[in-house]
This record gives sequence, C-alpha cells and structure tokens, in this order.
Amino acid sequence: MTSLRESRRSAEAPLVLTADSPRSLSFWDQSAFWANLGVSLIGFTGAVYVLQPAGHPQLPVAGALLATVLGTLVGTAMVAAAGAVGARTGAPAMANFRGLFGTRLSYLPTVANIVQCIGWAVYELTVISGGVRVLTHDRVSHAVVIVAAGILCTAMAIWPLNVLHILRKYVTVAVAISMVYFTVQLLRHPMPSAPDTSWSGFFPGVDTALAVAVSFVPLAADYTRHARSVRAAAGATMLGYSAAQIWCYLLGVVALIQVGGDPDRIFDTFLGVAAGWLFFAVLVLRESDQSFANVYSTAMSIQNLMPRVDRRILAAGVGALATVLALGVHDFTGFSNFLLLIGSVFVPLCAVLVVDFCWGRGQYGGDLTRRIPARPLLLLPWLLGFAVYQLCNPGSVSWWARLWTDVQDAIGFHPGWWSSASLFSFLAAGAATGVLVFFERRAGRAA
Repeated sequence: MTSLRESRRSAEAPLVLTADSPRSLSFWDQSAFWANLGVSLIGFTGAVYVLQPAGHPQLPVAGALLATVLGTLVGTAMVAAAGAVGARTGAPAMANFRGLFGTRLSYLPTVANIVQCIGWAVYELTVISGGVRVLTHDRVSHAVVIVAAGILCTAMAIWPLNVLHILRKYVTVAVAISMVYFTVQLLRHPMPSAPDTSWSGFFPGVDTALAVAVSFVPLAADYTRHARSVRAAAGATMLGYSAAQIWCYLLGVVALIQVGGDPDRIFDTFLGVAAGWLFFAVLVLRESDQSFANVYSTAMSIQNLMPRVDRRILAAGVGALATVLALGVHDFTGFSNFLLLIGSVFVPLCAVLVVDFCWGRGQYGGDLTRRIPARPLLLLPWLLGFAVYQLCNPGSVSWWARLWTDVQDAIGFHPGWWSSASLFSFLAAGAATGVLVFFERRAGRAA
C-alpha cells in the first residue's frame, strides 16, 4: 500500500492530451497550490482598488475588509465550480469546452486563453524583476532577473505535479511564516485615521476582489484534473485561494493606510520592519508560482489545438517566448488593460460551462479521443454574458470603452454603485444557458 501511494504521488502529468491523468494531488497539495496563487505582490498593491474604488471616496477599513471577503468568496466559488468540472472529466480547462461547444468551436476560447496566459506570464516576470529591484535597490540587472526567473518558471512547468508537492512541503510554509510576520509587525503600529471615507464604493470594491479571484477560472481545471475527488478539488480551491487572497488584500489595505494610500510606497512598509528584507524575499521568490501557472496552462491550451504534441516541448517554448518578451517590456500599462479585456470573456463562459455540464450535454468534455459535434447555439449565452460585462465595465482600452459607452447611451443604461460586471455577466450567461438546456432536453425527449 505504501509503495502504491508513493508511486501515485510521483506520477507526472501526461505528455499528450489523450493520455489518462494521474489522480495524485491530495486535498492539502491543492490547498497549498491555491494558497500560493492567492498571495501575490500584485495583490498587495491591487488592494488600493478595493480601498479606493475608482470614482468613489476611500472606503472605511471595515468596508474594505467586508468587500474583500465577499468579493473573494464569490469569485473563488466560480473558480471552484470550473475546477470541479475538470476534476470530474479529468480533462484540462480548454479541452472541457469540447463538450460545451464541440471540438472545433472550443478553439475560440482556447486561442483567447493562450494570448492572455502568455501575456500574464510576461507580466509576472516583470513583477518578479520589480520585486528584486526594490529588494536590492537596483543593484541587480533587470535582464539577469528576467532570464533567471524565466528558466525557473519554465522548469516548474515541465514537472508541474512534482512542483505542487514541493510547494506544499516547503514554499507554502515559508510564505505563511512571512505573512504572519508582516501581519504582526504592521498591526503593532496604530492605524492612522482616514477622513472623508464613504461606503458608496462598497460594491465596486467587491467587484474588484471578485474579478481578481475569477481570473483563475480558465486555468483551474488544468490542475484539478489531477485531484483525487471532485469534493477535494472544490474544497481545496475554496479554502486555499479564498483564505490566501483575503489575507493578502487585508494586509495590503493595512499597509496602504499606513503610507497614506500611496501604492508606490506600499513596499516601504514591508521593508521598513526588522528583518523585513528576508521575508519580503520569500514573497518575491514565491511570485514564480504565478508565472509557472500561466506557462503551464498555456501549454495545456495549445494541446487542445495539437493533442499529440509533448507538453514538455510546448512548456519550454512558451517559457522561452515569455522570457524574451519580458526582456523587451518597459511599460505594461496598455497591454495589461488589453489582457483584462480578454479575461472578461471567461467569466460568462464559466457560467455556460458549469450550467451545461450539470444539466446539459457538456459531460462529453471528458472524451478527448473523438471529434465532438459543434453546438453553436451555446455561443449565444456566452455572447450575452460578455455583452452584459462590457455594459457594466467597458474597461480601459480607449476605443473599446468608447464603443460600449455609446451603447450605454443608446439603450439608456448607465451602471452605478450597485453594478457588478463579473456577477451580472455570470448570472445572465448562466440563466440563458439554463433556458437553452431546458429546450434542448425537451427536444431530446420528444425525439
């Protein structure tokens, strides 16, 4: 029995899409993985968008804390639902869309995911470089850090399941110790009072935390497919990611308040405590998990297009490409806005996938050995949900935002403090899918 357990834990992810997936990840392996993804240098600075929602006064501390908890739990529930599909089928994220749309139409979300995952892999490499720059006061070359981080992330993506076991044993423990240390150190100091706070930006703050969590929807099944059970996959996702993101954002809120809400000075609070550089270095090194996840999920997405290509070759190529692109990045602002636009397509898509898988014909997604016929009708609720998202939040790509602002004016709809792009688009797409599934099943019974 012991040798069987050790053999299962040492199994790696299959090399081609059609091979069976080893069910080697325990509840705690997955919890540790999601906890590592929930803690990020971006999360600390991103807390400013919860504390100070765009167009609204700063939230009171209680409001920022509640918005973080509520948004994170709802967003993580969406991620867990998408991951549960992968745990049931044993298929990676993009391959599950074969059961939803058919084999060929599944290429649409696949291409979008490839673009966004490569983009976020590049972004995470630049974040690592920025963290090292803060830590060393610009004493280490940007190019050296990018290349070293790129090699590390690529190697992690080639041996993903072994990496997840290592994360549980060592990295998660080190990150937790660092987080506890910074929490204790920052809370030792009194919180300065913040005048002119208001709860008017509460729901925009909720949507910010929700949107960050739900960004992992198109990656979840790439890892939960190796879970030992659906319950373990969903529970580990909820526990690991929600606890970590809430902790990360709350610590970010505290640090921001102590520097007067200036995100450019937030890391001064971490490095300003005794031995802060040591624990901050742990968090910078941990950032490689984010880039690893994007590199590996890109390889998994490409395999949906080319099922017989060795995933190790794909991971090596994607890692090399991300590293080269990161070497040339100087201003990521415009491209990150574009990535957020692409990411918005996956919120309603998650709703369509989950509703159809539970009540429709999406169960075919686990069969990767044959060509599944197209179901173009399921594109309609996806497009509806995407349109709802854009009406509520047109984003920051100027020409695209102007287009949807004109649509808002034409139909007389203007989102207010109550609107949530992620939640409303998810509900709209899910409800529309439910209607289509109802008539589809009714037609099937009549036939």
